[in-house]
Amino acid sequence: MRKVRADLHVHTCLSPCADEQMQATAIVRQAKRISLDMIGICDHNSAENAAAVVKAGLREGLSVITGMEITSREEAHILGLFENASDLMHVQDVVYENLSGENYEESLGPQTVVDEWDRVVGTNRRLLIGATALSVEQIVEAIHERSGVAVASHVDRERFSLIGQLGFIPKGLPLDAVEVAQPSSMKQAYGYPVVTFSDAHFLEDVGKSLTCFMVEEISLDEIRMALRSEMGRKVVLN
Repeated sequence: MRKVRADLHVHTCLSPCADEQMQATAIVRQAKRISLDMIGICDHNSAENAAAVVKAGLREGLSVITGMEITSREEAHILGLFENASDLMHVQDVVYENLSGENYEESLGPQTVVDEWDRVVGTNRRLLIGATALSVEQIVEAIHERSGVAVASHVDRERFSLIGQLGFIPKGLPLDAVEVAQPSSMKQAYGYPVVTFSDAHFLEDVGKSLTCFMVEEISLDEIRMALRSEMGRKVVLN
């Protein structure tokens, strides 16, 4: 078993609220600088920069899990993490089919698509900061249908969280974990495994909150087992 330091909620410059410096190589090198073993790329309602960060990670020697931070119609954020690129792209298609509106860059910020060398290759014109027409239950179901891990984002925040938007976590919602923004909130009982990640929108925030996992190898399947405390895998203190 090995201890893996992971920050699985990092945005790129594709998210309109993220800094333009949040590009593939820059993110990976910052993560390595602070000795992270693994990061997760979860932009708002899109995964168009995910492959670039994976390639940068392979080149620089950092494990990268890809995903998305999906906004429900209740305006609650849910992280979907995926091992397989085709599964991620399928869920992106579902999100796009249920996302309306167009980004207004002048007021909301650019949505920049980059390659693994941080070169700009395009922009996304969808309203990525908006809410989809999908319910929380539909989002979790879509994630699980494609073998993903579903994590409720920053449940200890007042805005854009399940508890902040609804006042509670729906009974029986089959989440794999809940994420808290403040590490001190990890001691609270939410009825699910609790993790903390940075939700980084700026390079200096990468890894400011992280979770350690005791696993055999670095993979999403091992993280899933750690969340379930299966076969010696577990979430451990930093």
